[in-house]
Amino acid sequence: MGNADTKLHFRKAVIQLTTKTQPVEATDNAFWDQFWADSSTTVQDVFALVPAAEIRAVREESPSNLATLCYKAVERLVQGADSGCPSEKERQIILNCTRLLTRILPYIFEDADWRGFFWSTVPGADDGEAEERPLAESLLLAIADLLFCPHFTAQSHKKNSSDTAEDIRSIDSCEYIWEAGVGFAQSPPLNYIHDLNRTELLKLLLTCFSEAMYLPPSSERKNLNPWVSFFCSTENRHALPLFTSLLNVVCAYDPVGYGVPYNHLLFSDHREQLVEQAVQILIVTLEHEYDDPMSSGPDNLFVNYLSRIHREEDLSFILKGLARLLNNPLVQTYLPRSTKKIQFQQELLILFWKFCDFNKKFLFFVLKSSDVLDMLVPILFNLNDARADQSRVGLMHIGVFILLLLSGERNFGVRLNKPYTLRVPMDIPVFTGTHADLLVVIFHKIITSGHQRLQPLFDCLLTIIVNISPYLKSLSMVAANKLLHLLEAFSTPWFLFSLPQNHHLVFFLLEVFNNIIQYQFDGNCNLVYAIIRKRNVFHQLANLTSDTASIQKALQKKKKSGISRTSSVETMSMEGSRPAVPAEPGTLKASLEATPGIDKITEKSRVSEDGTLVTVPHLDPPQTAADSILSTVMLLYFGLSGGFSDGVMCPTLSRATWLSQVSSWKAKLPLQTIMRLLQVLVPQVEKICIDKGLTDESEILKFLQHGTLVGLLPVPHPILIRKYQANAGTAMWFRTYMWGVIYLRNLDPPIWYDTDIRLFEIQRI
Repeated sequence: MGNADTKLHFRKAVIQLTTKTQPVEATDNAFWDQFWADSSTTVQDVFALVPAAEIRAVREESPSNLATLCYKAVERLVQGADSGCPSEKERQIILNCTRLLTRILPYIFEDADWRGFFWSTVPGADDGEAEERPLAESLLLAIADLLFCPHFTAQSHKKNSSDTAEDIRSIDSCEYIWEAGVGFAQSPPLNYIHDLNRTELLKLLLTCFSEAMYLPPSSERKNLNPWVSFFCSTENRHALPLFTSLLNVVCAYDPVGYGVPYNHLLFSDHREQLVEQAVQILIVTLEHEYDDPMSSGPDNLFVNYLSRIHREEDLSFILKGLARLLNNPLVQTYLPRSTKKIQFQQELLILFWKFCDFNKKFLFFVLKSSDVLDMLVPILFNLNDARADQSRVGLMHIGVFILLLLSGERNFGVRLNKPYTLRVPMDIPVFTGTHADLLVVIFHKIITSGHQRLQPLFDCLLTIIVNISPYLKSLSMVAANKLLHLLEAFSTPWFLFSLPQNHHLVFFLLEVFNNIIQYQFDGNCNLVYAIIRKRNVFHQLANLTSDTASIQKALQKKKKSGISRTSSVETMSMEGSRPAVPAEPGTLKASLEATPGIDKITEKSRVSEDGTLVTVPHLDPPQTAADSILSTVMLLYFGLSGGFSDGVMCPTLSRATWLSQVSSWKAKLPLQTIMRLLQVLVPQVEKICIDKGLTDESEILKFLQHGTLVGLLPVPHPILIRKYQANAGTAMWFRTYMWGVIYLRNLDPPIWYDTDIRLFEIQRI
């Protein structure tokens, strides 16, 4: 009954606020205390009892009352941080203020006229001695203090009495780090009350940072988030212990616990809620400017601390923690649904990305051993599982971008030669081979049976295979056939002529074959055999006709027949696997920025004789407006009018220009090595088949295994690696994707639901 009374009392206070036409004085504590002093409302209660329409009404009709409410709530947080919340009543006041501000802040941010309110000083708020601070700074510093408050969010070091106010201001928060790990050896005893309180404060902190959601996408550097910039500056004396606490809580978390089946159904796991908020705070705070190479280090202390982690045991702790969490959904048990499955893989992938991008020691540590494969398998699992789901296109992108980043390092390609012996159920063909085979087979699945919105990723997928190809010692027959099937599909004349950039995919695949033939011929008899079997594909490419009549005929053929994206021969999928399924109708998804082109996010490097990388300048001209208009021209010339038409001409492109571009790339097709291989080996294979009457491919493979092309092939070409290169465009893509994930992962309570978000759009499938 008492709880119902407090809700009624709280609701009456809200109604009073919305109906008052005159400003309420800040000194009227009896009125303002109604919102936090006499109630114990949950965060869900606050969201239900303070409707969006009423917040907006106060904002428009009684702005001074809304301003005073925010100021008084922040003031109570500051007082709580100063006093150390010695009593239970004071702790409840802090939580009530925290929940109320979490509810109100998004409605402050959505109105451009209000956005600067928290960055202004409150008139008459100074008492003569107190230093005037903007309300935002006071709020952020109070949250930081409260996150290390003994008896509230941290284990007290005193035996009996509560810490006094003097102790709060003088404590060294590095002694109150929440979990053992990086820079801290002691693991404090678990206290679910402390975890719940930390989670509430972090939720408010995340809401403070979410002002970024209410600004339109922009890649300009000046648009750094002021809330994040201040919180991660030297003004925050708790920056180091808080960064360490967040990181250690995430990386030390084990969802399985003691391994008791179904324990997650019997007990609430308050640590999981804390871990989710912690990882979201980490990915938001790790913002970094890329275009200041002369600075001594990032101003953002969180980025600074992350970039300086270097001890092997710390790097190992982080990698093992992230790998354990990412592998959690893949854990197989005999009892269905008996272990907890985490839901924050996307946030973990973003965090892993930021570690690899900001800390090169971590990246080299990841690639130093086969531990990188513990990250690869869950990434590939997620890519395969999400490929048909329109609501998980962002997950597909982050997974591919991580693999692109890793593939720029030689060690990644070398590690992929380790045999793949796990049996994670995936709807892919059963094969015996290496992790490289797994990667190729899943990439083939994505291209041939993924959602159509994944087409911008095809260049990235093939670039990854190109980068690893010089180091692949032995592809399986399944993977070899998948690569040949892709070449067969991409080299059909109608596909090559449909869009101006389609020939890039053929060039990537030919580069893969050339790399393997030139640098890993021994051991790759399966691929050589597959090339011989599909030799007609290479002959057709070599003899591709590109005159007007041929192009018209090829595109007309496509109109009649279409193409089957799944025309390769499929074998039985793994036992226990589920097919990739589209999103359920009604699923929410956040829009994304356009995927940056592969030429914008990579730079070419040539591997020199001593193994070092030498950057290759861009020789190809950047894509012009003429290139982007080509697809429209193709439709006009070939689609609508059925051929070249004098009545439909493009103002910037002539028929001759288009034909000369086709002729130009056709002349550069790198077929010499493959045609030489076919010229040497095809007669030998045909002869041995006739002489010995062979019909079994295993005998042919044995012959190819012991064959050699030494001295018969052209001089090996230098290995070209396309390394990921960060820029303003990719930073904007990541920011949009990250906030979209955070929006959709915080629906209970729905912090930003039905507010005027401008960074992205929320769409219902």
